[in-house]
Amino acid sequence: MIISHIILRNWRNFPSVEVDLRDRVFLIGPNACGKSNFLDALRFLRDLAKPGGGLQKAVSDRGGVSKIRSLYARRYPNVAIEIHLSEPNTKQPLWKYELGFKQRKGGRNEPIVAYERVWQNEQKIIDRPNEEDKKDKLRLTQTYLEQINANAKFRDITKFLAPILYLHLIPQLVRHPEAFAAPGLSEDPFGRTFLERVAKTPEKIRKARLKKIEEALKFAVPQLKNLTDTKDQMGVPHLEAIYEHWRPGAGKQREDQFSDGTLRLIGLLWSLLETDSLLLLLEEPELSLNSAIISKLPAIVYRLQRKKKRQIIISSHSADLLSDKGIGGEEVLLMTPSAEGTKVELASSIREIKQLLEVGLSIADAALPCTVPPHIDQLISFK
Repeated sequence: MIISHIILRNWRNFPSVEVDLRDRVFLIGPNACGKSNFLDALRFLRDLAKPGGGLQKAVSDRGGVSKIRSLYARRYPNVAIEIHLSEPNTKQPLWKYELGFKQRKGGRNEPIVAYERVWQNEQKIIDRPNEEDKKDKLRLTQTYLEQINANAKFRDITKFLAPILYLHLIPQLVRHPEAFAAPGLSEDPFGRTFLERVAKTPEKIRKARLKKIEEALKFAVPQLKNLTDTKDQMGVPHLEAIYEHWRPGAGKQREDQFSDGTLRLIGLLWSLLETDSLLLLLEEPELSLNSAIISKLPAIVYRLQRKKKRQIIISSHSADLLSDKGIGGEEVLLMTPSAEGTKVELASSIREIKQLLEVGLSIADAALPCTVPPHIDQLISFK
């Protein structure tokens, strides 16, 4: 399954969004337009569904309802997310999940469910608040999505959302994980425990993945070979490799000596090879990479996602990445800030962009210019 349609209301800088999604999606737009916030809406659903999560924690981790609710919201009090789950290339959704939440007035001001609805094959099977909710208001502090005894009818949605994987690997955290431990951060979006994740993978699968990554690195990082994992005397996991041009017996390098680009590429390829999640969220995978490598990423993503039948959503500023003419306008969401919040449109729905794509231009040529700040030329006047 994939998320084939998403609706956001009052989510951060999006007062209103309704767009279709494909199994591969690229998010483009200027800085601070909301690409990360769009991805976070999906991470929020993941945080509701995963073990140890739930509405109270997911909202608290984001600073409360007041930090989530759009500043552009007027009288409508609810923050709302709706997703449709479908098989790729089908119009009829298998599932629809809709959640609206708000802040309870008075007392602790905790988040409460304003409404929660589930459809299976267009038939509504959950509609809250129900009679039990009206009798016991405390029930509205939890979604049915997070409750094992309440989500039995639609557990396929929970199983899809709970393992969503997000990656924005920061090389310094991979090299020095002990230097960063954010309180309350229940996931590892920046790669601090990436090496632990590798080490916990069953040996046969781990070795096979590292071998595949080594084969890819031979083309991207010349002369690197023998990529493997190991543990030091304290049991701390590491990655090791050697370079062919070194003198004999020069020894191996560990991840603290790898370049930023090498570490980010290893993390990216590992994430693409993982199979636990049906949805992978990638933020600016082009960072630290050579432009020639970046230009090959869309093709790599396409091949691996089709093989593993997973959905991948990528945010990017890179002209090199978006120059791949295999990227269609229906795969690209263009985010445009305005005085009333960010507008989100399929690139293929914008007439000027569609015409440029039809004559053979790439997304980089046809759509990326729309993301340039209007007064950027004045930046050179900075003194």
